[in-house]
Amino acid sequence: MPSFDIVSEVNVQEVDNAVNQAQKEIQSRYDFKGTKFDISFDSKTTEIKLNADAESRLESMLDILNSKLIKRGIELGSVDVGKREAAGGMMMKQTLKIKQGLEQDKAKQIIKAIKDSKLKVEAQIQDKQVRVSGKKIDDLQEVIALLKGQLGQLKVPLQFINMRS
Repeated sequence: MPSFDIVSEVNVQEVDNAVNQAQKEIQSRYDFKGTKFDISFDSKTTEIKLNADAESRLESMLDILNSKLIKRGIELGSVDVGKREAAGGMMMKQTLKIKQGLEQDKAKQIIKAIKDSKLKVEAQIQDKQVRVSGKKIDDLQEVIALLKGQLGQLKVPLQFINMRS
């Protein structure tokens, strides 16, 4: 029986590369000369931490980082931007979390969209992904087209992997 998996994953190495590129650009910018700032990425927790001595610089760092992430093929929908907070010593901090895998409520939304389409396929949640199976590959391709059309409503980047016939 043909099947495929729906996931929402980010290449951690590409995030690391984007952070390194952003750090190099920030260090070379004139408006950051002589100021305190820090940008770091923890690949285990998939968190990016931004620190700067002014809120405007924190905003600039975020803009630079976002542009580098987009250039590296990482969709901003998979980045959860935290609140700006005072970090002591006139510093501001902000934490960005990279989402890996489908959250339970998003997976349920995807399954509901598939069932509402009345296509002859079965969908079930498996850990942090959704497995879709059906008798015809054409039905599976219709599910992919349907979900690609609803990406704006789902507000989460999706990848379709492990297509088996």
